[in-house]
Amino acid sequence: MREYKVVVLGSGGVGKSALTQFASMRDLYIRNGQGFILVYSLVNQQSFQDIKPMRDQIIRVKRYQQVPVVLVGNKVDLEGEREVSPSEGQALAEDWGCPFMETSAKSKTMVDELFTEIVRQMDFSPLPDRSEACCATCNLQ
Repeated sequence: MREYKVVVLGSGGVGKSALTQFASMRDLYIRNGQGFILVYSLVNQQSFQDIKPMRDQIIRVKRYQQVPVVLVGNKVDLEGEREVSPSEGQALAEDWGCPFMETSAKSKTMVDELFTEIVRQMDFSPLPDRSEACCATCNLQ
């Protein structure tokens, strides 16, 4: 059976733990992660802004652009409190060249589909073309 390593990143309070019960040690998880779910809260515009440098950090740590990523707006169950429009999320995902989804961990809306999509992204993502390892512990196969 194939093993998948998924990293979920987002600002505090956006619903990462509710989606996965995941603790954060960013650089270590990024280095070891194969796919990334970048989560922001639909009811918090600042969390949407905070997600952008997180993607930059992924690109910096992984050292290549084609990293499997899904951009996720969580808390769709709080539609009446929305601060980030679906079009803002979609535009950012298009800019990054990644899928975009809106979920609710509370009502379990689109959560299964989210993890299905990140696995699909990882299955079809090529590894970076490196003629030499970046460090002694680098082991790309």
